Amino acid sequence: MIKLCRTFAYTFFLMWLLPAGPGWSAGQTDSAASPWLDTEYASVRLISATESVGDASTAQPLKMGLEFQLQDGWKIYWRSPGDAGYPPRPDWSASTNIAAIDMQWPAPVRFSILGFETLGYKHEVVFPITVTPDQAGDAVRLSGEINYLICSEICVPELLTLSLNVPAGPGAPSSHVHLISKYDVQVPGDGTATGLRIEAVELVETPGRNPELLITASSVEGMPFSNPDAFLEGPLDDPGAVGFGQPDVNLDATGLRSTLRVPVIGSEDEMANLQGREFTVTVVDGVRSAEHTTQVALRTSDTALELPRPSSSLVTILLFAFMGGLILNLMPCVLPVLSIKLLGVIGHGGGQARHVRMSFVASAAGIVSSFLIIAGVLSALKSSGVAIGWGIQFQQPWFLITMALVITTFACNLWGWFEFRAPQTVADMGLETATAPGLTGHFMTGMLATLLATPCSAPFLGTAVGFALARGTAEIMTIFLVLGFGLAAPYLLVATFPGLATMLPKPGQWMITLRRFLGLALAGTVVWLLSVLLAQIGTVATAGIATCLVLAAVALYLRYRNAMTVHVVRGIVLASWLGALALPIVPGLSSQNETADASRAVDSLWQPFDIATINRHVTAGNTVFVDVTADWCVSCQINKSFVLARGSVFERLSTETVIPMQADWTLPQDSITRYLATFQRYGIPFNAVYGPAAPDGILLPEILTPGAVMDALDAARG
Repeated sequence: MIKLCRTFAYTFFLMWLLPAGPGWSAGQTDSAASPWLDTEYASVRLISATESVGDASTAQPLKMGLEFQLQDGWKIYWRSPGDAGYPPRPDWSASTNIAAIDMQWPAPVRFSILGFETLGYKHEVVFPITVTPDQAGDAVRLSGEINYLICSEICVPELLTLSLNVPAGPGAPSSHVHLISKYDVQVPGDGTATGLRIEAVELVETPGRNPELLITASSVEGMPFSNPDAFLEGPLDDPGAVGFGQPDVNLDATGLRSTLRVPVIGSEDEMANLQGREFTVTVVDGVRSAEHTTQVALRTSDTALELPRPSSSLVTILLFAFMGGLILNLMPCVLPVLSIKLLGVIGHGGGQARHVRMSFVASAAGIVSSFLIIAGVLSALKSSGVAIGWGIQFQQPWFLITMALVITTFACNLWGWFEFRAPQTVADMGLETATAPGLTGHFMTGMLATLLATPCSAPFLGTAVGFALARGTAEIMTIFLVLGFGLAAPYLLVATFPGLATMLPKPGQWMITLRRFLGLALAGTVVWLLSVLLAQIGTVATAGIATCLVLAAVALYLRYRNAMTVHVVRGIVLASWLGALALPIVPGLSSQNETADASRAVDSLWQPFDIATINRHVTAGNTVFVDVTADWCVSCQINKSFVLARGSVFERLSTETVIPMQADWTLPQDSITRYLATFQRYGIPFNAVYGPAAPDGILLPEILTPGAVMDALDAARG
C-alpha cells in the first residue's frame, strides 16, 4: 500500500499537464478560421471569435485575429520595430461589408543583438482585429494582402493573401475566442486594468552627454516590478527622426517605483529639438503593460544624472515566504489535515526520542520535497507559456479523484479496517513499529499535507508566490523551498524537542477511539473534494465516483470482518479505483457545461466578472467590488459566509452605487489567471475594490473582516 501511495504522489503533479476531461476539444472549428498559409518559416491565417456575425439589432463589432505561428528562431516585428525591420502591413481593401477595421498590437519583447535593438514576437502571436460591419447582421468578408518581414540570421519579406467569411447568424462563440482574448488582454492600455501607471516622461539634457528620456512608472497596491522595459515611439510628428537604446532600469527600495533612463540616438539637430514634442511610451513588466502618449518636459542637469540604485527585496520576500508557509498551518483549508498531524504527535506518546526525531524530520522532508516538485512543475508550465497559479491542480478532475481515493484509504486505515505495510527494506531498518509507520509513511504524510494545503492562500503567502511566479526558475525554486520550510516548521520544532511528543500518554484504547473520530474528519475532506468535482464534471459522473469510493470502503470493511478473501477485496478495490478515474472521460456521462453554468450562476447580488466594464462603472462614480473565488477554496467560502453575505457588508454591497462582481475560478479560466497576474497574485482568496478615488484597485487581505471591507469601500469611493 505504501508503494501505491508513493506512486500516486509521483503522478499527482503530472495530472496538472492534462486538460480537464469533460468538455475538452482537441480540434478547432474550420468555419471560423481561414486555411493556414504555410511558408518555410511561418504559418499564417485569419480567425474569428464568433461563428457568425450576430444579431443585427445589437450591431456589435466583430472580434477577429491575424494569427502567426513562427518556426523556432524566427521573429516578426512590432508596429515600431526599432533599429531594423518593418511590421506586418495588411491591406484590407478587398474586404466586403466592412465600415472600419482596427488591428491592435500586443506588447512585444525586446531583441538585443550587437547593440541593435528591435522589438517583435517569436513562436506565436495573434493581432486582435476589431471589425465594424457596414450593414449589421449581414455576412462579412475580411480579405487582404499581408506584407511582413520575418527574420532569423537572414530576413525574408513575405506577401500572403488571406480571406475569411463570417456568415450571417446568431453569433455563437467559436473555438478561437479564448486565443483571441489571450492576446487581446496583452494589448497595452492606460494601465488601469494591469496596475501600472506612467507618471512622467522627461527629457534630460546633461552637458557632454547625449539627451536621455527619463520615464517614471509606478506599480500600484503592493505589486513590485519584476523586469520592466520601455518602448518609445516618436516624436509623433516625425517618426524615425531619432532612435532609442535599451533603458537603464532602477527600482526604489520597495520595488513599486521604476525609473527607466532611455538613451536617445540621432543627429545633433534632431536631438536638440525634442522638448515639448509628443512621444508614445509603452512600459511592459512581464504580463503587465501600459501605454501613454504625452509631451516631454525638459529637465536640465549640470552633472550626470545619478539615479537610485536598484534594491533587491528578495530577502524580504523570503521572510514573507517563511511566514506565509508557517501561517498556512492555521488556514481553514488546511484544517482537514489536522487529523494526520495530530496522529503524528500522539502516536509517539511514551516513545523513544530518536524515533520521534527521525519520523518528524521525514514528514518535514515530505513537505519540502512537495514544494520543490510544485516549483519545478510551475516553472516548466510557465516556460511553456501555460497560465499558472497557486492551487491550479484542484481545477483538474483526475487530481481531485486521486486525492479522494487516497484520503478514503487513509480514513479506512484510521478506522482499523486494514493496516499499511511498509516495504521489507524499511522494516528491516527497524524503523517501523506496531504503532507507527516507517519513514516512508511519515514522508508520504508530509506530501499529503502539502497537497491538501495548496488550494489555500494566507497572509504573506500571496505576496511571496506572486513575486516568485513573476520571475525566473531560480527565484521560484528558492521561494518555494522557503515556503516548504515554513509549513514544515512545526514538524521541525517537534524533531528538535521530541519531548513535546514523548510526554504524551502511551497509545492505548483512547487512541483507537481518537483514530476513529479523526477518520471522520478525513471522510469530511472526501465529501468536500466530491463537492468540488460536482462543479466540474456534473452530478452523474460525481455520483458514480462516490459509488466507487463507497464500494472500495465496503470491501475493506468486509475484509476486516473476515467476510471476504484478500484476493477478492484487492480486485474490488482496484476495479473501484480504475472505475473512478475513468468516469470523467466516459462519453455523455460528464456534463461540464451544465455544472459550469451552475457554478457561474450568481444570485441577485453578484454580477459576472467583466474586467472591461470596471473602468466604465468607476467613471460613472460607482464602486466595484471584485471577488475571485472557487468551490475548492475553503477560505473563499468562509469569507463569503461570515463577511460578505451578512451584516453591514452585505447591506453595503447591495446598494445601487456598489457593483459586486464575482469571478469563478473553479474551472481553469485564462482570463481570471491573467487578471490575478496583473496584481502579482497567483492564488485565492482574492478581493479588490475599485472606485473614483482608487481606479487602480485596492487589494484586500486573504482573510476578510467587515472592517477591512468597509474601509476599502470608503477609501475607493473617496
